[in-house]
Amino acid sequence: MTIDHDPTNPDPDPTTLTMAVSVRDLLPRDLQACSWSGSATHLRHMERELARAAAGEVDYLAVCTPVDLPVAIGGIDYQVSAGAGTLWQLAVLPALQSRGLGTLLVRAAEQRIRSRGLRRAELAVEEDNPRARALYERLGYAAYGRKPDAWDEEGPDGSIRRHETTCVLMRRGL
Repeated sequence: MTIDHDPTNPDPDPTTLTMAVSVRDLLPRDLQACSWSGSATHLRHMERELARAAAGEVDYLAVCTPVDLPVAIGGIDYQVSAGAGTLWQLAVLPALQSRGLGTLLVRAAEQRIRSRGLRRAELAVEEDNPRARALYERLGYAAYGRKPDAWDEEGPDGSIRRHETTCVLMRRGL
């Protein structure tokens, strides 16, 4: 991963930072370090998904810095679609987006899917997230449908509200 100098920064000296990252299974001990990815409700959901990972129903991956902090996370569910792994909850620490971490995460997920003998990866991306959709298209995913989706979100004040959206369904042969 390379982080280039921010052109909006008044400091005239360009800086490039190169840092090795690794991909591994997300672990329960990582949850607190993943607070950047969502609310307390979201973290509780992640905890339940880690229990499913322990049972082999899903894989939950983390892209980590050299000090083992997750900066990108995502899951693969093997029970959603026959013959495919379904990618979900893909997220990159906002300050590190557009640095290749999302690509690395998706490619690692695809390798996990192939290692289970499956030859297709699927995902759903919200229609109002063109940046993520563009990434998936660059990685070879093609749209094949749409579906409504909804989940509960926790607001900053602790209130729960229902988020309703429409997702574009995408897939890629592996």
